[in-house]
Amino acid sequence: MSVHYTLNLRVFWPLVTGLFIAIVCLYHVLRGSGGARAEAPDGAEDADGGFPLLKVSVLLLLGYILLRCRHAVRQRFLPASPRLGGHSAFSSRHFQEPSLGILLESYYEHDVRLSPHVLGHSKAHVSRIVGELVRAGRARASPGPIPGGTLALAFRGDFIQVGSAYEQHKIRRPDAFDVLVPLRLPPLVALEPRSLGTEPALAPAFHGCFVCALKAPPGASGSHWLRDCKPFADGFCVDVRGRRHLSSTLVLRWFQSHLQRSLATVRYSLEERCRVSLTPGGLEQPPTLHILPCRTDYGCCRLSMAVRLIPAVHLGEGVFLVAPPPPSSPSGPLPELPGGLRADALWGVNTARQEQKLLGWLQERAPSGACYLKCLQLLKALRDLGAHGLDPAAATQWGRILSSYVLKTVLLAVLLRERAPEQGWDEAHLGKRLEQLVRFLRDCLLRRQTLFHCVLGPGGAAAEVGPLPKVLREAAPVDLLAAFDNHSRDLAASRLLSTWRRLPQLLRAYGGPRYLARCFPPRSQHTQGFPKDEP
Repeated sequence: MSVHYTLNLRVFWPLVTGLFIAIVCLYHVLRGSGGARAEAPDGAEDADGGFPLLKVSVLLLLGYILLRCRHAVRQRFLPASPRLGGHSAFSSRHFQEPSLGILLESYYEHDVRLSPHVLGHSKAHVSRIVGELVRAGRARASPGPIPGGTLALAFRGDFIQVGSAYEQHKIRRPDAFDVLVPLRLPPLVALEPRSLGTEPALAPAFHGCFVCALKAPPGASGSHWLRDCKPFADGFCVDVRGRRHLSSTLVLRWFQSHLQRSLATVRYSLEERCRVSLTPGGLEQPPTLHILPCRTDYGCCRLSMAVRLIPAVHLGEGVFLVAPPPPSSPSGPLPELPGGLRADALWGVNTARQEQKLLGWLQERAPSGACYLKCLQLLKALRDLGAHGLDPAAATQWGRILSSYVLKTVLLAVLLRERAPEQGWDEAHLGKRLEQLVRFLRDCLLRRQTLFHCVLGPGGAAAEVGPLPKVLREAAPVDLLAAFDNHSRDLAASRLLSTWRRLPQLLRAYGGPRYLARCFPPRSQHTQGFPKDEP
């Protein structure tokens, strides 16, 4: 269900007409009830006075009928959407049907685009609730495996809002958010992170993971440090190749229990504004905070929201290690790790700050009205349309291969490859740019090309907009599609190509106002997208 505000003329004009008719009827009823004490001439005068209101109602009804007829004629004979600049956006051989532009624009406006007003309210509400929860968690002593003191984990006191809602490319409902909750390590504990991208025996799915060995901070004596740090190591670490490593599983378990205790502290103070509950994510997912509007809340944006709270350890320069790591096996549970590595010691990396800076840097270079974020939103919507008709297992695999992060990386790769993103990314070229993204993604899937992480490794693009920690600069490049076998990639590429070619039919069936489907009947030539001689 779309949650942005648009004026629906099909509802507005009948509603206004009905309101005026109801006013006329109420007027006559009220005047009739006082007719016993009114004289006959005065009664005739009242009837004459009510007649203009009836005429106004009739005129409004006629105006509505004329507007509907005009709208239907425009939709039937207008060559292209005015916002797409006439024929220029779809004049190539792949876009010869002007109705595709109208359907695409209508789909974006009614099913994809989010209202900035609603999204702003949602983000502000999430910030207030999560802020109170994090402050309560920071003030509350941890009774975890270590009974408080200088060797206990704790909340740092702030939180980092990440994800598409904060990068202006979220689609549909603003009801899901991701928030990083940074943790404060004890002063006696320092970390030595290491990327697993250079491990030859590891499967490609693990190349984006990290492990964090404990080390003594500068100036600490080795033997004394080992003795003093033993309570923390026993509570939060595991042995990997003879060294103590920070365990993402143990940290996540502590994090979930500490959140539950903190929520119990602030739940009463939040009852007047909302109802909150926490769902533990187990060992494979972070906990989710559910925010439900209370019955006494009469705000304009009463939405139920789910906020994933992700424990994070700061590496420096706005880069965080997060628990748990991303799914390392697209087809099942974690496989056996070679070389003494343990799955509960693996960490993922979050570079949302660098990616936000990169998008901001591109936005500064682009002229006003650039449509690359709109293209990313439509690419996500295209992925969702392609999932229709798939069985649950195939739909899950389709969503993993074409994840939102993969699609964002596709956009960044295309923009940075051009080195001039300000050229040709205006609204008039929306269709061509969307086709370019689909082609690039199809090639990455079908021709076994690589789609590297936009930050990790020496070729990371974020180095152009800010410094990176040494461990990220020296990490091996990570191919986001390397975890999927050739058969799965071939099926995804074929499905993507089929979805693109059937886009007009899919838009008529699933997107936008249903009355547009009557304006443009299906036609057999709506199969443009790629040249016929290409696979």
